[in-house]
Amino acid sequence: MNEQKQLKDYQLDENIQMFALLKQIDSRVTNSGKPYLAITIADRSMEISGMKWDSNEAEFKALEAGQVVFVKGIRQSYRDKPQLKFLEIRPAQSGEPQNVSDFVPSGPMKAAEMEEEVNTIIFKIINPTWQRIVRFLLNQYREQFFAYPAAKSNHHAFAGGLGYHTLSIARLAQSVAKQYEQIDESLLLAGALLHDLGKVIELSGPIATTYTVPGNLIGHIVLIDEQIVLAAQELKLDLFSEDLVLLRHVVLAHHGQLEYGSPVRPLVQEANVLHQLDELDANLQSFANALDDTNPGEFSGRNWALDNRSIYRPMGN
Repeated sequence: MNEQKQLKDYQLDENIQMFALLKQIDSRVTNSGKPYLAITIADRSMEISGMKWDSNEAEFKALEAGQVVFVKGIRQSYRDKPQLKFLEIRPAQSGEPQNVSDFVPSGPMKAAEMEEEVNTIIFKIINPTWQRIVRFLLNQYREQFFAYPAAKSNHHAFAGGLGYHTLSIARLAQSVAKQYEQIDESLLLAGALLHDLGKVIELSGPIATTYTVPGNLIGHIVLIDEQIVLAAQELKLDLFSEDLVLLRHVVLAHHGQLEYGSPVRPLVQEANVLHQLDELDANLQSFANALDDTNPGEFSGRNWALDNRSIYRPMGN
């Protein structure tokens, strides 16, 4: 596909005319009974949402999340966030760009590179129970693990983001274990490699990512705990041995607080370290995303993932 201007390159009030990935579309009705479309599109640079007024049922039925579309619109701003006023949207036609992957952002590492490094880290898990569980589950979900994003939006919301976020935490975990000898490196690494694996069930995939029904109703923390239990049964491991209970605790506690989705707070030091590293890595990725959309010497828009803060990009950055 010939290079086209990216979404983030368009300025306020500038007319947009481009191909993009349709991420989400909903048919709605105004208070006066007029139908309209709520739309989110994306390319490799960013995603942007907006409305198309005066739509009709036929237009809605012709569009589907996950397809490449041609759009015309005007870039606007609403509550300090970019917004698009859609004037036209239609599916890409024959002879026009059709490859969805051309519009999906990807991480800094290829799947094969991440897999090679993860396989090296698995050998550092010397506890046989933890290593068997990790090997079993990563083999079972290998393709999804290195392809899925780590989130629908916010941190590591790009193709391969799940594997990259996991690998980043595993690298940090090795540094912590080297600095603090009281840390059980095997337990910390096993927890790091498994902690977000439930997202391969919670999320729909790397393109036009949405939450699945199990994702919405159960959530990735409980989903991965269930997978650990099923793996232990398949491998005929004692589900209530201390090794398995500890691994499940480290994974279950990685959000740190009950109100953030963990059913238990971290009660062993490896669980507490994993929670802190998960926070650190997610937070720094959110900073990077916000800074990438901010000019030097200016503040970003308010960012939900950063406690609704507007962060500053220094002039020399």
